[in-house]
Amino acid sequence: MIHNKLKYLQLIGLLLLSMIVTTSCEREVSDAAILATFPTTADVFTDNPVGLTDEFFISFDPLEGANTEAFGTDDNEAYLGSSSIRIDVPSPDDPNGNFVGGIFRDRGEGRNLTGYDALTFWAKGSATGIISQVGFGTDFLEDKYPASRTAIQLTTDWKKYTIPIPNSSKLTQERGMFLFAAGGLDIVDDEPNGNEIGWTFWLDEIKFEKLSTLLLTEALLFNGQDLSTTSFQDSKINLFGISTTFNLETGENVKVATSPLYFDFQNSDPTVAEIGFTSEPVINIIGDSGTTLISATIDNANVQGSYEITSLGSLPFAPIPSLLPDNVKSVFSDSYQDVVLINFDPGFGGSTTQVSLFERLNNTISEPFNDQTLVYSTNNFTGILFDGVVDASNLSFMHVDIFIEDENRSIEFQIRDAGDDRIIDSNNNGFPINDDRDYRQTINNLNPGEWNSIEIPLAGNIANQKDNLAGIILVGGPDFILDNIYFYVP
Repeated sequence: MIHNKLKYLQLIGLLLLSMIVTTSCEREVSDAAILATFPTTADVFTDNPVGLTDEFFISFDPLEGANTEAFGTDDNEAYLGSSSIRIDVPSPDDPNGNFVGGIFRDRGEGRNLTGYDALTFWAKGSATGIISQVGFGTDFLEDKYPASRTAIQLTTDWKKYTIPIPNSSKLTQERGMFLFAAGGLDIVDDEPNGNEIGWTFWLDEIKFEKLSTLLLTEALLFNGQDLSTTSFQDSKINLFGISTTFNLETGENVKVATSPLYFDFQNSDPTVAEIGFTSEPVINIIGDSGTTLISATIDNANVQGSYEITSLGSLPFAPIPSLLPDNVKSVFSDSYQDVVLINFDPGFGGSTTQVSLFERLNNTISEPFNDQTLVYSTNNFTGILFDGVVDASNLSFMHVDIFIEDENRSIEFQIRDAGDDRIIDSNNNGFPINDDRDYRQTINNLNPGEWNSIEIPLAGNIANQKDNLAGIILVGGPDFILDNIYFYVP
């Protein structure tokens, strides 16, 4: 079975780093032992990079479209001094890459930024373009404390911009000094449809400061909602909807995308669940029963949002399919070789869906295997998108196994054919346009507490166009578990 592709800048594990000096031959801590400290250097770039790695600019991956030729310095433009950073943002058809972005990393073991409350910089553009993302805390090594603002609007004159530090007490040894990403300037509309043009912007006087004028007005976990759910032992629930909002001296309120590691978490019953950061920020359900409440604070301030979780014990295994492999084209099943990679968390705009991959050993059979299922919660709409297309011309049905915990649940499945261009095209209401087609079926009358095996015909508008199946849209639920998704002929 195929895992979802990891997103760039994924947050990883919590590791509190400290160093002590020991001198005793008995390996006891001596009276002279002290906690290691790190430089408090504030400047990142003035006329030159300050204390950064020899590479200075470390680009995002060119294989993902990052243009490594778009970064440079300019001795003819500067807010202060004699030089600035010049970014020549590429157009979508630039052969070297269609966006520019990367990081600046401290050349040493990190800096102590606890005495500052903001990253500031000056910028201007050749046009009133938008920098997609600016922040700090990403070092391409541990990435423990990333924080950033998005959609920063530039002017054609030099202007100062501020990125608040959500909780500076955490930044005792930070190597991620600066991050930015930018794409082409769209002069026609707001949609990323390839009509963007290249443009240029300049950065100068990048530094950490103690402004003492920032006010934390909002801190959110789970988008500020007080949620409750039931879950199964050994499953995971993502920590999501995390942000902070600060009021600047200018009166502007700015939202900061915030690593969960800036928060201090409370867990009312650690025997039911634990919060883990070893690979991604998640709540691990460890108990076979009981209820716990997950909440948080930040720098002694309350965070809005909580999650009450009740463990239901072990999830039953889904039925093992019996069809011959020659009759099946699988997209998500442990019983068959999947024919495509899938993206089960596409992050559609407006979607409230949380989805995770639940993996455990199925040792109930003679040949045990790692069993994977897809666990959905708070779903309004999402999708399972294929990295290629499935030719189902000679197939008749789609099979899916569904597990729900409560009665009166319904889920709509939309099987999408992308047409000859193999690109999913939809209007604003989600209906297929151009050469796309889909077939929609709502599944009702599901039995709670057990697996329901469902067969959906490849009928309707895709009956005669199913050679470029590109995805499955899921609507409603809102809480359900899926397994064994495949197309087949009886």
